[in-house]
Amino acid sequence: MPFQIIRNDITKVKADAIVNTANPEVAIGDGVDSAIYKAAGKDKLLAERQKIGRLEPGEVAITPAFDMDASYIIHASGPWWQGGDKGEAKLLRQCYDKSLKLAAEHKCQSIAFPLLATGTYGFPQKLGIEIAVEAFTRFLEEYEMEIYLVVFGKKSVKISGELGEEVHSFIDDDYVSLALSDEYYYDGIPADLDESEDLDELIEISEGEPQIRGSEKGIKPSLSAPMMAGALASEAISKKVGSLDDVLKGIYKDSFEKHLQKIINKKGFKNSEVYAAANISKQYFSKLLKGQVKPSKEKVLALAVGLQLNMDETIDFLKLAGYAFSPISQTDAVVEYFIEHEEYNVMKIDIVLFDYGLDPLSNG
Repeated sequence: MPFQIIRNDITKVKADAIVNTANPEVAIGDGVDSAIYKAAGKDKLLAERQKIGRLEPGEVAITPAFDMDASYIIHASGPWWQGGDKGEAKLLRQCYDKSLKLAAEHKCQSIAFPLLATGTYGFPQKLGIEIAVEAFTRFLEEYEMEIYLVVFGKKSVKISGELGEEVHSFIDDDYVSLALSDEYYYDGIPADLDESEDLDELIEISEGEPQIRGSEKGIKPSLSAPMMAGALASEAISKKVGSLDDVLKGIYKDSFEKHLQKIINKKGFKNSEVYAAANISKQYFSKLLKGQVKPSKEKVLALAVGLQLNMDETIDFLKLAGYAFSPISQTDAVVEYFIEHEEYNVMKIDIVLFDYGLDPLSNG
């Protein structure tokens, strides 16, 4: 996977280049800056830093890594947050873009970043993540490099911040909706049924216990109400016209890889735009298009995000590959949040999954 988020001490990460949150002056700062000087050899690194001189916010420079298990240290001077109207976002983006470009110019195959400027410099975490993810994604459309976002701290430390809270609220709200729907469900008839609808017809097509319930067994459902309704509708339809597998086989004559290429062409995307947004390597994506690998469910979900599919399209896309959304999967619920909010980037999804203690889609 081109991008990974890991919990580690950045001075102990094995990468060709380590990015340091540099003090703009020729001085050793706190936090990551201090730790990197200590790991590299304080006197040797400070002597190199003196050759560079002052680094204005948004500027970067490169030095040897000396005693660290890396080839280079890239010193990035991040901006202080001053309310957002002083060009802070642009300067922070420059830190990421210039660091990545320097690493590419020095033939690096891997680079490790802390989440720049979101600590002492006071940058809002959600905005900081969005800037980092956008920079990484655009870079990976043109270059092949392993990018690590390194989090140092206790497992309870969350880095998704406000974004993670929004996802958590989305999942909890859906759970309440589903729990109420389940509580008032009677003989397979939804509680909010319009009285004008034909009850006899509904009872006929919804006989038997729905397969996707969850709450009666003490399992927290994680599908939204629309996804639940779609699942129940699919179950009812399958009793009339056969299995959904048979239906989809009738719709999609092509193999998964051919259908994938058709979607790319129809949406007018470049292949690089899709695999970068899906956080899939160029090599794996090439094998996928040639039908040389069978994608996991996680990879199919990642591709759905990279292709900017809506929920209905994603459900069909999963089914074509032999998978389905699970009513008890938190990972599926997190992915649903991003699709419903049209935030189509797997790196951002992986960051939230990381905070939930779940495996990233990239691991699949």
